[in-house]
Amino acid sequence: MKIFKGKGVYGAAAAGKISVFKRRDIQVKRVKVDDTDAELLRLEAAKAEAISQLREIYERALKEVGEANAQIFDIHIMMIEDEDFNEAITGTITAQSVNAEYAVAAAADNFSQMFSAMEDSYMQARAADVKDISNRIIACLAKADCQSESGGEPVIICADDLAPSETVTLDKDKVLAFVTAHGSSFSHTAILARTMNIPAIIGLGDDFLREIKDGDMAVADGFTGEFILDPDEKTIAAAEEKRRADEEKRELLKKLKGKENITVDGTKISIFANIGSVDNIGSVLLNDADGIGLFRSEFLYLENSDYPTEEEQFKAYKRTLESMGGKKVIIRTLDIGADKQADYFKLDKEENPALGLRAIRLCLTRPDMFKTQLRALFRASAYGNLGIMFPMIANVSEVEAALELCEQVKEELRRDNIDFSENVELGIMIETPAAAIISDRLAPLVDFFSVGTNDLTQYTLACDRQNPKLEQFCDVHHEAILRLIETAAKNAHANNAWIGICGELAADTELTETFLRMGIDELSVSPSFVLRVREKVRSLDLSK
Repeated sequence: MKIFKGKGVYGAAAAGKISVFKRRDIQVKRVKVDDTDAELLRLEAAKAEAISQLREIYERALKEVGEANAQIFDIHIMMIEDEDFNEAITGTITAQSVNAEYAVAAAADNFSQMFSAMEDSYMQARAADVKDISNRIIACLAKADCQSESGGEPVIICADDLAPSETVTLDKDKVLAFVTAHGSSFSHTAILARTMNIPAIIGLGDDFLREIKDGDMAVADGFTGEFILDPDEKTIAAAEEKRRADEEKRELLKKLKGKENITVDGTKISIFANIGSVDNIGSVLLNDADGIGLFRSEFLYLENSDYPTEEEQFKAYKRTLESMGGKKVIIRTLDIGADKQADYFKLDKEENPALGLRAIRLCLTRPDMFKTQLRALFRASAYGNLGIMFPMIANVSEVEAALELCEQVKEELRRDNIDFSENVELGIMIETPAAAIISDRLAPLVDFFSVGTNDLTQYTLACDRQNPKLEQFCDVHHEAILRLIETAAKNAHANNAWIGICGELAADTELTETFLRMGIDELSVSPSFVLRVREKVRSLDLSK
């Protein structure tokens, strides 16, 4: 029995046989060709086939993991169609009279090296995406299946790493767990594993790959991050018991549907859900959330090749509000920049994009674009219970400018005799230490605060949350972060505003009691965590 220690990215356990993930190995050779036009036609056919495959994967991902997580495959299609990437490939074919396979591989090497050399960790991660799409095109050129074959019985999938397309296309019913030598808890694959409710461990290192082989018995414990090779019967039994207890707990949680979010001593709290698109509303209702505490509006921008129109946005917001049947829906205004980019915004390259032109800063420098979104939001407010919140606030002047634009939009709508609600709550996200520290000055301006703990942690600890090498330094329970949240809570209540948390810490049940004692009024979590947090809330007695 040998134990490898990694990082669990989804808390569940599994015991079973190993299947080492094997990609089809396609040897790419440089071949001289006489007819470059024919080679270019081969390339176009292969690209078309690759795009067709990705569209099928996208449709499958929509059903399995939702719109927000399926978007990665839309991005892969955009990368295949990228002008610079294609010019590099076709230029190599025509200039050197070589085969398409070699030209694709050469372009992929150059582009992946370029991304890897960048300082920004998000852009570094794009190197893996370039390799993924290039392997797909080469496989299509070679008429080979670019996915690994899987066996008949459920297995623990072990790999160096898994591309998002590989994760989604594996038969979920045949996968006991995902275990990888590399990867990050911020990777798309880790996010997909959590969404698919599959145990997952990352970062076990290359030694683990050298030790395993197909058919070996193993235990993957996503709770502890331990991968146990050749376990004894006692260890297997313990893993099976942990798995059974986890499934039993899930069933018990379902009995909490319809129950109040109220502590033993009578303290009530709202538990809302975070979503990335209209397509996630079903999971919000299924998990009995009180409302939507964070609707990420940028999906409308990321999935388009140009700015979404007022009408396109209005229809999406209206559908969301109508679907929630009067429950509160808080929509965050556009948060583009940093790790979320759309080419048509034509943003300048920044040395520190997380500290650059993003979110409210970008919106205030493009008021026409911002007003288009605000018009769509206020128009939609006539169809439900809407709250609007502004991200990445650091100054009073930013809030005042955003509120002034809201007043301009409302006046325009009145002038045009267009219906909207006069009861839209306006709030801001507390994501910067600056916002928390001056929350006494910000609170009188708004109806509510929503704490974005992901960015608040990053900026407070000076720790890039996209960089997996910094995870050991990124203490999400750091006293400084909790003090900032408590400061914001006190100042919100002192000024008749309410306060919620919509970052990942909202689902951390180790902190639920701490947050309630601070006076947090609302927790907004991924839909699958709603009932788990409700269970925790109902077990607490704050009178003690």
